[in-house]
Amino acid sequence: MTQSSVAQESAPAIDRPPIVAREAWEAARDAMLADEKAHTRAGDALAAKRRRMPWMAVDKAYAFDGPNGKVSLLDLFEGRRQLIVYRAFFEPGVHGWPDHACRGCSLGADQVSNLAHLNARDTTLAYVSRAPSDDIARLKARMGWTMPWYSLTDAFDADFGVDQWHGHNVFIRDGERIYRTYFINVRGDEAMGTVWSYLDATPLGRQEAWEDSPKGYPQTPPYQWWNWHDAYVAGAAPDQRWVEVSDAGQQAWKD
Repeated sequence: MTQSSVAQESAPAIDRPPIVAREAWEAARDAMLADEKAHTRAGDALAAKRRRMPWMAVDKAYAFDGPNGKVSLLDLFEGRRQLIVYRAFFEPGVHGWPDHACRGCSLGADQVSNLAHLNARDTTLAYVSRAPSDDIARLKARMGWTMPWYSLTDAFDADFGVDQWHGHNVFIRDGERIYRTYFINVRGDEAMGTVWSYLDATPLGRQEAWEDSPKGYPQTPPYQWWNWHDAYVAGAAPDQRWVEVSDAGQQAWKD
């Protein structure tokens, strides 16, 4: 008897659902799909409300240590219009130091998708911690993480509610003026990591034509801006062949 079979025999019995034929299973799935579509539409409505949240002016100057020295909060935007800052716990006193960051923050970092797609929507993601910059570089190399990651030097974490717990703060800039637009923490952080979860948290959203957004917000047709992560070119028109493919797919989905 294998170790696996012993474990299965010793595990408590589960109260499993009924076993049914294909027709009954498909009917149950259709009923569940209706609930899932309602859930998706409710999420879209919440994102639309986020895009109408008031903005809070950031009047205080903040400084961070990066690979190339001191940088400001404005520098963290990397020239883009939107910025998401995640406060990760990697510092003396945190479980795992100095080899690892917090286990929860590390799990979240493992979920971060390729940032080229987020950047293509004029949005930057940055991580911040209280560990020195050299330690952050060492951790990133060990764990295979590539997101921009800076060292906190002042009260940024206390001012934005992430001195005691992790969280995502969302900002937008108008020239050099910076505004805080949203904040996600606790279980909300669990869903973060995809380009869609990040964009849905931003004031401009996914910037696609189907979204319910305030007048004047940037929007383009859905799918057409998608690209291979190594093929984005700023300001380039969508590839015409991909436009044809995406339009056909969208029409087929409508039909």
